[in-house]
Amino acid sequence: MKENKKLGQGITSFQVLVSYYFIAIAVSFGLLRLPGVHQPGIEVSLVDTLFTAVSAVSVTGLTVFDVSATYTGFGLFILLLILQLGAIGIMSLGTFVWILVGKKIGMRERQLIMIDNNQINIAGVVHLIQEIVKILFVIEAFGALILSIHFKRYFETWEESIIHGIFTSISATTNGGFDITGMSLQPFHLDYFVQFVTMVLIVLGAIGFPVLIEVKTFLLRKMPGFRFSLFTKITTTTYGLLFIVGTLGILIVEAFHSFKGMRWHEALFSAMYHSVSTRSAGLTTYDVTTFSEASNIFMSVLMFIGASPSSVGGGIRTTTFAIAILFLISFANGREEVQIFGRGIHLTDVFRSFVIICVALFMVLIATMILHITEPHATTTQIIFEITSAFGTCGMSLGITNDLSIVGKIVVMILMFIGRVGLISFLYTLGGKSKKLPYRYPKERVIIG
Repeated sequence: MKENKKLGQGITSFQVLVSYYFIAIAVSFGLLRLPGVHQPGIEVSLVDTLFTAVSAVSVTGLTVFDVSATYTGFGLFILLLILQLGAIGIMSLGTFVWILVGKKIGMRERQLIMIDNNQINIAGVVHLIQEIVKILFVIEAFGALILSIHFKRYFETWEESIIHGIFTSISATTNGGFDITGMSLQPFHLDYFVQFVTMVLIVLGAIGFPVLIEVKTFLLRKMPGFRFSLFTKITTTTYGLLFIVGTLGILIVEAFHSFKGMRWHEALFSAMYHSVSTRSAGLTTYDVTTFSEASNIFMSVLMFIGASPSSVGGGIRTTTFAIAILFLISFANGREEVQIFGRGIHLTDVFRSFVIICVALFMVLIATMILHITEPHATTTQIIFEITSAFGTCGMSLGITNDLSIVGKIVVMILMFIGRVGLISFLYTLGGKSKKLPYRYPKERVIIG
């Protein structure tokens, strides 16, 4: 089936999906403007409300104000609902509701689900959504229970412990990056249990739902002779390598800078946590503004890569990065086909990977130039960090988010939005319907390099 099959009067499925996300942002904006959402005496401008709505729907976590000091309990509840909507996906959540009310899922809805979850085939997408929702809620529930019990040592009442436990669990699992401490997870810098639990939640949210479903199938022994897919093998391998490289890179560089004088385990957990968080989470246990410029640039690269496809994260995605690296290795060795784990990679996927990387780099370049003009107070490192954090739907910042101009906020919002819907969907939305040419020109070789 063609990906851009018409769903109406010349509107492609990609354009419909992106329209749904615009609607989700509009609804979220309205919810965040409801009476009782803000603390007494707190006024939030329309632009800042829109910025927060986009940040929540894209599960990024960049904010222009202190969430805990701005929103009431009702406001925080609304924010969590929006985070869930953004993490599960518009079509996924809608499909789950349709299933609950007994609505038949038609071919149009199935195609939109396929695109929203970066799936290649339309078969089995409804079952996929059911599994995604179940797995996500189970992970969040266990995380909330464990953290709520543990947080009792920090808070006087169970109510406070439970509120912080639920919010932290959902924020970590959805890779939302929002916090209600006012300092992210920095108050738990020496609490390795909190760090470990939230790291696990972050990984489970960013590794990709198809991976979790395959792991569940393997552990429950539901299918005799079950084999992990190539997608799962590439995703988990790339994710693991990025975690190791990220940890070592931050640890080595900061050992001579902000980690100097730290105990080895304190430095190790700080490096590990921020390596995991750069996948897409944005939660921090240490003030990243004290990191060296080398670490900030390195973390910008990690955020640019982002999380895995069909996950809650953004960026170019881990598989895109992996296929590009595999192609470069194959090309350097004179091989015409990209191969790994006993399988060959489709040339179409190789082309898509390089298109995504090139377009993403171009976007980062243009955004950097614009913010250099509109934000003269910010350094190049701060701007690149902010931009890659937005595109990777990460949410980390070097402290310039609060001071962004209106134009700067618009640029960041656009990057957060594209990071959530995915570059492929965004490009197909702009391109519209594809048309097959009735002819082909003769091919000719061109000198390259």
